[in-house]
Amino acid sequence: MKGLVAAVGRERTPSHPGPGLVTSESLRALDLAIGRRVDGLLAGDYRSAFAGLGSELLQVRPYEPGDDVRRIDWNVTARTGTPHIRVELAERVLVTWLVFDSSASMSFGTADRRKADVAEGVALAVGHVATRRGNRLGLVAFGPENAEWRRPRQGRRGLLLALGGLREEPTGAGSLGDALRMVDGLAVQRSLVVVVSDFRGPYDWHKPMLRVAGRHPTVAIEIRDPREQELADVGELRLVDPETGRQLRVDTSSRPLRERFAAAADEERRGLVRLLSSAGVRHTALSTEGDWLRPLAAFLRRSSDTR
Repeated sequence: MKGLVAAVGRERTPSHPGPGLVTSESLRALDLAIGRRVDGLLAGDYRSAFAGLGSELLQVRPYEPGDDVRRIDWNVTARTGTPHIRVELAERVLVTWLVFDSSASMSFGTADRRKADVAEGVALAVGHVATRRGNRLGLVAFGPENAEWRRPRQGRRGLLLALGGLREEPTGAGSLGDALRMVDGLAVQRSLVVVVSDFRGPYDWHKPMLRVAGRHPTVAIEIRDPREQELADVGELRLVDPETGRQLRVDTSSRPLRERFAAAADEERRGLVRLLSSAGVRHTALSTEGDWLRPLAAFLRRSSDTR
Protein backbone atom coordinates (compact mmCIF):
# COMPACT_ATOMS: atom_id res chain seq x y z
CA MET A 1 0.00 0.00 0.00
CA LYS A 2 2.86 2.35 0.73
CA GLY A 3 4.08 1.62 -2.79
CA LEU A 4 0.74 2.65 -4.22
CA VAL A 5 0.82 5.95 -2.34
CA ALA A 6 4.35 6.67 -3.50
CA ALA A 7 3.53 5.75 -7.09
CA VAL A 8 0.70 8.26 -7.18
CA GLY A 9 3.28 10.90 -6.30
CA ARG A 10 1.87 12.36 -3.10
CA GLU A 11 4.36 14.34 -1.02
CA ARG A 12 3.63 14.00 2.70
CA THR A 13 3.94 17.03 4.96
CA PRO A 14 2.44 17.91 8.37
CA SER A 15 -0.28 19.91 6.62
CA HIS A 16 -0.84 17.17 4.03
CA PRO A 17 -0.33 13.97 6.05
CA GLY A 18 -2.13 11.61 3.72
CA PRO A 19 -4.53 8.86 4.78
CA GLY A 20 -2.21 7.33 7.38
CA LEU A 21 -0.94 3.78 7.68
CA VAL A 22 -2.93 1.20 5.74
CA THR A 23 -1.59 -2.24 6.57
CA SER A 24 -1.84 -5.42 4.51
CA GLU A 25 -3.96 -6.88 7.31
CA SER A 26 -6.42 -3.99 6.95
CA LEU A 27 -6.62 -4.50 3.22
CA ARG A 28 -7.27 -8.22 3.64
CA ALA A 29 -10.13 -7.37 6.01
CA LEU A 30 -11.48 -4.92 3.45
CA ASP A 31 -11.15 -7.58 0.75
CA LEU A 32 -13.40 -9.86 2.80
CA ALA A 33 -15.88 -7.06 3.53
CA ILE A 34 -16.36 -5.75 0.01
CA GLY A 35 -15.51 -9.01 -1.74
CA ARG A 36 -18.81 -10.58 -0.72
CA ARG A 37 -20.69 -7.59 -2.12
CA VAL A 38 -18.74 -7.68 -5.40
CA ASP A 39 -19.27 -11.43 -5.75
CA GLY A 40 -22.97 -10.97 -5.10
CA LEU A 41 -23.22 -8.28 -7.74
CA LEU A 42 -21.55 -10.56 -10.27
CA ALA A 43 -24.18 -13.24 -9.80
CA GLY A 44 -27.35 -13.73 -11.81
CA ASP A 45 -27.89 -11.02 -14.43
CA TYR A 46 -24.22 -9.97 -14.45
CA ARG A 47 -23.47 -12.09 -17.49
CA SER A 48 -22.56 -11.14 -21.03
CA ALA A 49 -21.71 -12.86 -24.29
CA PHE A 50 -17.97 -12.43 -23.99
CA ALA A 51 -15.96 -15.48 -24.97
CA GLY A 52 -14.37 -17.18 -21.99
CA LEU A 53 -14.80 -19.72 -19.24
CA GLY A 54 -18.33 -20.03 -17.93
CA SER A 55 -21.24 -22.37 -17.50
CA GLU A 56 -23.61 -21.43 -20.37
CA LEU A 57 -22.90 -22.43 -23.98
CA LEU A 58 -22.58 -19.61 -26.50
CA GLN A 59 -21.50 -21.57 -29.59
CA VAL A 60 -19.44 -24.48 -30.89
CA ARG A 61 -16.89 -23.60 -33.58
CA PRO A 62 -13.99 -25.27 -35.40
CA TYR A 63 -10.76 -25.54 -33.47
CA GLU A 64 -8.08 -22.96 -34.37
CA PRO A 65 -4.35 -23.08 -33.52
CA GLY A 66 -3.82 -21.59 -30.09
CA ASP A 67 -7.23 -22.59 -28.71
CA ASP A 68 -7.31 -24.32 -25.33
CA VAL A 69 -7.51 -28.07 -26.07
CA ARG A 70 -9.45 -28.51 -22.82
CA ARG A 71 -12.38 -26.76 -24.50
CA ILE A 72 -12.68 -29.36 -27.31
CA ASP A 73 -16.21 -30.71 -27.66
CA TRP A 74 -15.56 -34.39 -28.35
CA ASN A 75 -19.14 -35.25 -29.32
CA VAL A 76 -19.24 -32.64 -32.11
CA THR A 77 -15.67 -33.52 -33.11
CA ALA A 78 -16.63 -37.21 -33.46
CA ARG A 79 -19.75 -36.43 -35.51
CA THR A 80 -18.06 -34.03 -37.93
CA GLY A 81 -14.58 -35.51 -38.05
CA THR A 82 -13.19 -31.99 -37.46
CA PRO A 83 -12.02 -30.70 -34.06
CA HIS A 84 -14.50 -28.25 -32.53
CA ILE A 85 -14.35 -26.29 -29.26
CA ARG A 86 -17.01 -24.97 -26.92
CA VAL A 87 -17.26 -21.20 -26.48
CA GLU A 88 -19.19 -20.37 -23.33
CA LEU A 89 -20.68 -17.28 -21.76
CA ALA A 90 -18.13 -15.67 -19.48
CA GLU A 91 -18.92 -13.89 -16.26
CA ARG A 92 -18.97 -10.15 -16.90
CA VAL A 93 -16.41 -8.22 -14.94
CA LEU A 94 -17.78 -5.73 -12.47
CA VAL A 95 -17.06 -2.06 -13.19
CA THR A 96 -16.81 0.26 -10.19
CA TRP A 97 -17.17 3.98 -10.83
CA LEU A 98 -15.49 6.13 -8.19
CA VAL A 99 -17.07 9.60 -8.01
CA PHE A 100 -14.43 11.65 -6.20
CA ASP A 101 -14.79 15.12 -4.66
CA SER A 102 -11.70 17.28 -5.23
CA SER A 103 -13.38 20.61 -4.48
CA ALA A 104 -11.80 23.19 -2.18
CA SER A 105 -13.88 22.25 0.87
CA MET A 106 -12.04 18.90 0.96
CA SER A 107 -8.82 20.69 1.98
CA PHE A 108 -10.32 21.43 5.40
CA GLY A 109 -9.19 19.44 8.41
CA THR A 110 -8.68 20.14 12.12
CA ALA A 111 -8.10 16.64 13.50
CA ASP A 112 -5.58 13.99 12.44
CA ARG A 113 -5.78 14.83 8.73
CA ARG A 114 -7.71 16.75 6.08
CA LYS A 115 -10.89 15.50 4.48
CA ALA A 116 -8.92 15.17 1.22
CA ASP A 117 -6.49 12.78 2.96
CA VAL A 118 -9.29 10.52 4.17
CA ALA A 119 -10.89 10.62 0.71
CA GLU A 120 -7.58 9.63 -0.85
CA GLY A 121 -7.33 6.67 1.52
CA VAL A 122 -10.88 5.58 0.68
CA ALA A 123 -10.05 5.81 -3.04
CA LEU A 124 -6.92 3.69 -2.57
CA ALA A 125 -8.66 1.07 -0.45
CA VAL A 126 -11.81 0.75 -2.55
CA GLY A 127 -9.77 0.88 -5.76
CA HIS A 128 -7.47 -1.87 -4.47
CA VAL A 129 -10.44 -4.19 -4.01
CA ALA A 130 -12.43 -3.01 -7.05
CA THR A 131 -9.63 -3.90 -9.49
CA ARG A 132 -8.99 -7.44 -8.25
CA ARG A 133 -9.79 -10.58 -10.29
CA GLY A 134 -10.10 -8.70 -13.56
CA ASN A 135 -12.70 -6.21 -12.33
CA ARG A 136 -12.31 -2.62 -13.47
CA LEU A 137 -12.21 0.83 -11.86
CA GLY A 138 -13.33 4.06 -13.53
CA LEU A 139 -13.08 7.57 -12.10
CA VAL A 140 -15.07 10.79 -12.29
CA ALA A 141 -13.41 13.59 -10.29
CA PHE A 142 -15.13 16.92 -9.75
CA GLY A 143 -13.83 20.14 -8.28
CA PRO A 144 -12.51 23.01 -10.35
CA GLU A 145 -14.38 23.77 -13.56
CA ASN A 146 -15.64 20.65 -15.35
CA ALA A 147 -15.62 17.10 -14.02
CA GLU A 148 -12.85 14.86 -15.37
CA TRP A 149 -13.02 11.13 -15.98
CA ARG A 150 -10.82 8.10 -16.56
CA ARG A 151 -12.20 5.10 -18.39
CA PRO A 152 -12.46 1.84 -16.42
CA ARG A 153 -9.30 -0.28 -16.33
CA GLN A 154 -8.36 -3.41 -14.45
CA GLY A 155 -5.52 -4.36 -12.14
CA ARG A 156 -2.82 -2.29 -10.49
CA ARG A 157 -2.27 -0.28 -13.67
CA GLY A 158 -5.95 0.61 -13.75
CA LEU A 159 -5.84 1.70 -10.12
CA LEU A 160 -2.80 3.93 -10.62
CA LEU A 161 -4.16 5.46 -13.81
CA ALA A 162 -7.46 6.24 -12.10
CA LEU A 163 -5.82 7.73 -9.02
CA GLY A 164 -3.51 9.73 -11.27
CA GLY A 165 -6.63 11.65 -12.23
CA LEU A 166 -7.03 12.97 -8.69
CA ARG A 167 -5.78 16.48 -8.16
CA GLU A 168 -2.93 17.09 -5.73
CA GLU A 169 -4.62 20.11 -4.15
CA PRO A 170 -8.44 20.42 -3.97
CA THR A 171 -9.63 23.66 -5.58
CA GLY A 172 -12.83 25.22 -6.90
CA ALA A 173 -16.46 24.69 -6.02
CA GLY A 174 -17.20 21.66 -8.18
CA SER A 175 -20.57 20.08 -8.84
CA LEU A 176 -21.55 16.62 -7.68
CA GLY A 177 -24.65 16.95 -9.86
CA ASP A 178 -22.51 17.38 -13.01
CA ALA A 179 -20.32 14.42 -11.98
CA LEU A 180 -23.34 12.15 -11.50
CA ARG A 181 -24.81 13.19 -14.85
CA MET A 182 -21.47 12.27 -16.40
CA VAL A 183 -21.50 8.85 -14.69
CA ASP A 184 -25.06 8.31 -15.90
CA GLY A 185 -23.84 8.70 -19.47
CA LEU A 186 -20.59 6.76 -19.06
CA ALA A 187 -21.83 3.72 -17.10
CA VAL A 188 -23.26 1.69 -19.96
CA GLN A 189 -23.36 -1.65 -18.14
CA ARG A 190 -24.74 -2.12 -14.65
CA SER A 191 -21.97 -1.01 -12.28
CA LEU A 192 -21.18 -0.28 -8.66
CA VAL A 193 -21.04 3.50 -8.04
CA VAL A 194 -19.10 4.79 -5.01
CA VAL A 195 -19.43 8.51 -4.23
CA VAL A 196 -16.72 9.96 -1.95
CA SER A 197 -17.53 13.53 -0.92
CA ASP A 198 -18.23 15.87 1.99
CA PHE A 199 -21.56 16.77 0.30
CA ARG A 200 -21.03 20.45 1.03
CA GLY A 201 -22.74 23.03 -1.13
CA PRO A 202 -26.08 23.04 -2.98
CA TYR A 203 -28.08 19.85 -3.35
CA ASP A 204 -28.03 19.99 -7.15
CA TRP A 205 -27.20 16.30 -7.16
CA HIS A 206 -30.47 14.80 -5.89
CA LYS A 207 -32.18 14.17 -9.25
CA PRO A 208 -28.99 12.84 -10.93
CA MET A 209 -28.44 10.64 -7.86
CA LEU A 210 -31.96 9.25 -8.18
CA ARG A 211 -31.31 8.34 -11.80
CA VAL A 212 -27.89 6.77 -11.17
CA ALA A 213 -29.07 4.81 -8.12
CA GLY A 214 -32.07 3.59 -10.10
CA ARG A 215 -29.72 1.92 -12.59
CA HIS A 216 -26.73 0.98 -10.45
CA PRO A 217 -26.07 -0.09 -6.83
CA THR A 218 -24.77 3.13 -5.26
CA VAL A 219 -23.05 3.91 -1.96
CA ALA A 220 -22.19 7.32 -0.53
CA ILE A 221 -19.12 7.77 1.67
CA GLU A 222 -19.31 11.13 3.41
CA ILE A 223 -16.13 12.69 4.81
CA ARG A 224 -16.58 14.90 7.90
CA ASP A 225 -14.43 16.98 10.21
CA PRO A 226 -15.41 17.39 13.90
CA ARG A 227 -15.31 21.19 13.66
CA GLU A 228 -17.99 21.11 10.98
CA GLN A 229 -20.41 19.72 13.55
CA GLU A 230 -19.58 21.88 16.54
CA LEU A 231 -17.53 25.00 17.28
CA ALA A 232 -14.82 24.97 19.91
CA ASP A 233 -14.72 27.78 22.47
CA VAL A 234 -11.60 29.57 21.23
CA GLY A 235 -12.74 33.20 21.17
CA GLU A 236 -13.16 35.31 18.06
CA LEU A 237 -12.59 33.58 14.71
CA ARG A 238 -12.71 34.56 11.07
CA LEU A 239 -14.39 31.76 9.12
CA VAL A 240 -13.81 31.45 5.37
CA ASP A 241 -15.80 29.41 2.88
CA PRO A 242 -13.01 27.79 0.81
CA GLU A 243 -15.21 27.42 -2.27
CA THR A 244 -16.75 30.92 -2.40
CA GLY A 245 -14.21 32.95 -0.42
CA ARG A 246 -16.97 34.40 1.75
CA GLN A 247 -15.71 35.46 5.20
CA LEU A 248 -17.54 35.68 8.50
CA ARG A 249 -16.28 36.86 11.88
CA VAL A 250 -17.77 34.97 14.85
CA ASP A 251 -17.29 34.94 18.62
CA THR A 252 -17.06 31.27 19.59
CA SER A 253 -17.10 32.15 23.30
CA SER A 254 -20.87 32.67 22.91
CA ARG A 255 -22.57 29.51 24.12
CA PRO A 256 -25.90 30.27 22.34
CA LEU A 257 -23.96 30.72 19.09
CA ARG A 258 -22.22 27.37 19.52
CA GLU A 259 -25.53 25.67 20.27
CA ARG A 260 -27.22 27.20 17.23
CA PHE A 261 -24.28 26.14 15.07
CA ALA A 262 -24.42 22.55 16.35
CA ALA A 263 -28.20 22.38 15.85
CA ALA A 264 -27.94 23.73 12.29
CA ALA A 265 -25.12 21.34 11.44
CA ASP A 266 -27.08 18.39 12.85
CA GLU A 267 -30.19 19.31 10.84
CA GLU A 268 -28.11 19.69 7.67
CA ARG A 269 -26.65 16.21 8.12
CA ARG A 270 -30.09 14.75 8.86
CA GLY A 271 -31.37 16.32 5.64
CA LEU A 272 -28.48 14.72 3.74
CA VAL A 273 -29.28 11.30 5.17
CA ARG A 274 -32.95 11.70 4.21
CA LEU A 275 -32.09 12.66 0.63
CA LEU A 276 -29.68 9.75 0.19
CA SER A 277 -32.15 7.31 1.74
CA SER A 278 -34.94 8.53 -0.56
CA ALA A 279 -32.68 7.78 -3.53
CA GLY A 280 -31.99 4.25 -2.26
CA VAL A 281 -28.33 5.04 -1.59
CA ARG A 282 -26.49 3.41 1.31
CA HIS A 283 -24.53 5.96 3.31
CA THR A 284 -21.78 6.13 5.90
CA ALA A 285 -19.75 8.99 7.37
CA LEU A 286 -16.00 8.84 8.02
CA SER A 287 -14.14 11.34 10.18
CA THR A 288 -10.80 13.08 9.84
CA GLU A 289 -10.28 12.05 13.47
CA GLY A 290 -9.06 8.56 14.27
CA ASP A 291 -9.27 5.40 12.18
CA TRP A 292 -11.33 5.66 8.98
CA LEU A 293 -10.60 2.22 7.47
CA ARG A 294 -12.21 0.08 10.18
CA PRO A 295 -15.62 1.85 9.99
CA LEU A 296 -15.40 1.74 6.17
CA ALA A 297 -14.91 -2.04 6.23
CA ALA A 298 -17.74 -2.44 8.76
CA PHE A 299 -20.07 -0.39 6.54
CA LEU A 300 -19.27 -2.43 3.44
CA ARG A 301 -19.74 -5.65 5.40
CA ARG A 302 -23.18 -4.53 6.57
CA SER A 303 -24.08 -3.55 3.02
CA SER A 304 -23.17 -7.01 1.73
CA ASP A 305 -25.14 -8.69 4.52
CA THR A 306 -28.32 -6.75 3.76
CA ARG A 307 -28.28 -6.61 -0.05
